[in-house]
Amino acid sequence: MEEDEQPPLDAAESLRLIRQEQTATVRRIVPDPRLLLWPWGVAWLLGFTVFFLRYGPDDRVLVAMPSWLPLLVLLALILVAGTITGIVGARAARQVTGPTSRQGAMYGFTWALAFAGMISVLNRLGDQLPVGLTNLIWAGTMTALTGALHMAGGALWNDRTLFRLGAFLSVINVVGVILGPGWHALIVAVLGGGGMLVAGLVSWLRLPR
Repeated sequence: MEEDEQPPLDAAESLRLIRQEQTATVRRIVPDPRLLLWPWGVAWLLGFTVFFLRYGPDDRVLVAMPSWLPLLVLLALILVAGTITGIVGARAARQVTGPTSRQGAMYGFTWALAFAGMISVLNRLGDQLPVGLTNLIWAGTMTALTGALHMAGGALWNDRTLFRLGAFLSVINVVGVILGPGWHALIVAVLGGGGMLVAGLVSWLRLPR
């Protein structure tokens, strides 16, 4: 029997093929959430751990190192994470057009502009405060902004995992700020960085297969 003379597929097989094609489409245009969240999780976990070891609670130095090293390590890790997620996001954006593409571009621009504004403001205040308080203000403001932007992204994309991650980061940030310098870095490293790793895994497991 020729190919064009094959009997039509039954309803179950047709539905299976439709779902298979939908799954393939989603996985092609939706970036791997592990590549979006895991680089930041690792950056926070390692970067803020170094801060905790150098600027511990009550100004204790748990591991001797130059005072400039924690910030350098954190900024380097953030640069790497931003590069990875930027490449992943750009590749995903090329797969879509129209309003969805514009939403992604505007959301990415919001991140860049928000952090540029934060850095410019805090940079003017940093020299007027003690080192421990300066570190707390930088870390607390960065975590608060990250939590808010994650919640906004969750609302924009109807992504509950992303929204919950943003809310979680916001809550632990408040707790860390109340506890003070040193403890804030430890909380953000373990719970913040770890939370991003877990959120990336959960989002990946929820992708259609």
